[in-house]
Amino acid sequence: MVNEMMNHAENSRSQPADEEDLPVTKPPDGGWGWMVVFGSFMIHLIADGMAYSFGIYVESFLEEFRSTRSQVGFLGSLMLGITWCSGPIAGALTKKHGCRRVTIVGTGIAAIGFVISIIAPNIYFMFFSFGFVAGIGLGFAYLPAIVAVSFYFEDRRSLATGLAVCGSGVGTIIFAPLTEILLEEFGWKGTVLIEVAILLNCIPCGAVFRPLEPPRRKARPLADQAEGEDIQEKGKTTTNERRYPLLETKMPAEPMQKGLETVKKDLKISNQAALSASRNLETSDNVSKSSVDKESISSKRNINANAEPSSDKEANPMDRLDVFYTRSLLNIPAYEADPDQYRKSVTSIPQYTEAPVDADEDNSCRICSNVSKTMDCNLMADPCFLLFAISNLLTSVGFTVPYIFLPNRATVDGMTPKQGALLISTIGLTNTIGRILFGFLADFKWVNRLFLYNTSLVICGGLSLLSAVCNNFPSMVVYAASYGLFIGVYICLTPVVLVDLLGLEKLSMAFGIVLLFQGIGTIVGPPIAGAVYDITQQYDNSFYLAGLCVLISGAMLYGIPSIQRRRGKTIQSTETTA
Repeated sequence: MVNEMMNHAENSRSQPADEEDLPVTKPPDGGWGWMVVFGSFMIHLIADGMAYSFGIYVESFLEEFRSTRSQVGFLGSLMLGITWCSGPIAGALTKKHGCRRVTIVGTGIAAIGFVISIIAPNIYFMFFSFGFVAGIGLGFAYLPAIVAVSFYFEDRRSLATGLAVCGSGVGTIIFAPLTEILLEEFGWKGTVLIEVAILLNCIPCGAVFRPLEPPRRKARPLADQAEGEDIQEKGKTTTNERRYPLLETKMPAEPMQKGLETVKKDLKISNQAALSASRNLETSDNVSKSSVDKESISSKRNINANAEPSSDKEANPMDRLDVFYTRSLLNIPAYEADPDQYRKSVTSIPQYTEAPVDADEDNSCRICSNVSKTMDCNLMADPCFLLFAISNLLTSVGFTVPYIFLPNRATVDGMTPKQGALLISTIGLTNTIGRILFGFLADFKWVNRLFLYNTSLVICGGLSLLSAVCNNFPSMVVYAASYGLFIGVYICLTPVVLVDLLGLEKLSMAFGIVLLFQGIGTIVGPPIAGAVYDITQQYDNSFYLAGLCVLISGAMLYGIPSIQRRRGKTIQSTETTA
């Protein structure tokens, strides 16, 4: 009987509440969620619109800093690459502070980076301010804008996220010609200041990312609470007996039946004898610690009994394993079978701990711990994931080259700056259409999403290779429209394909690594393309390089199904042998 009490008490310490009492939040799939969608849409519109319109600044930066195209390309790629590389850090901060705070702080950091850029004496200072600081800020604003929408929607998640990310394409359509007009009127410094003022509108947009309150815990009957307290006290007695063998001889069995007060009295006397006999192995600090633990456990029980949610345990998007899954959860069989059980299975509930932790140490280590949870390096041992990560790196090398250098290529070929800006707007328009189209196709069960993803990337690479024959404005428009349409699959289906390859439970950790690879590729690609132009004095070779990287990134993924079949056979043969 005593052993059963002890086991129950130990279990209660590791599991503070019954499974049915855990505060798993059910998204509203509407209501205030549509305001969250609007806020996310506006953040995508402003942040991505400014970032993807960087190519309009290239000519101005070349003249202002007398730098090479490789250096200007590195400036643009650094801003975009840092935005993606900061994803794991932004995720850790979001887990600790919530979407609203991280978005607002990120917007402020980006604004500071852009503002101090106007006093830059050289291109190297711009690397720090315009590239690194602004990139960090945009990254902190960008990731919460994605996960906040996913947290508010389940059945309608595909529609909600589709509407939100469309802001990226709409922003590119708007900001490219707007930036060109502002450059003609105010120069690049005045343009930056005006766009910073627009960027600050992301603060009220981020303020709508209101956290969802967890459901109230079910009140436990007072009789059950009293019984649980008795069990835990007796369980602790048994634990002391195991730690101090002297207690087994000094404490008789009868007091266990006399009631709680008698047991406590006997325990106090016996415990003092045990402590003396064991040469003061336990100090007074441990006794104080035990008292604090009892009070904290009692207060937690009172909170549960009153059915009040804990203010510091509010629902957090990063607690869900499927937060980066952008399609409707109706596509997941487990969700269709039992939504409540599925919701519990993908939600991690922070566990209570009895051991007191230093506050400063806890705050400093928690972010590092959260970052490590967004990236599992053991996944690199999976050949399918390793292939996919390398593919994303190569795709990112060529992905941003048209965004950064296409306007300058147009002017070099004799077109006007306004026509160059319209090319970026064209990419933004068709990119929006492509995201909607490929997202719609991906929801059909008969569609092979990996094949769709691969083929679209191969087509994008081929289009960049063929862009050398585009020597006038109409042909350039055709290239920009086609490229924008098919590259939409890259952003739209990356998390979906990851789920198909690894499963939903590994999505968050895999997506953090993929973001890191994407950031590295983005930082490397444009400066290399710019260096190729500096050497050859023509953009054709730069676009050849970009197109080849994207084409290879898609073609290399065609081998994943054969790798999966081979691994399946190996697993089956191993099980048979065993």
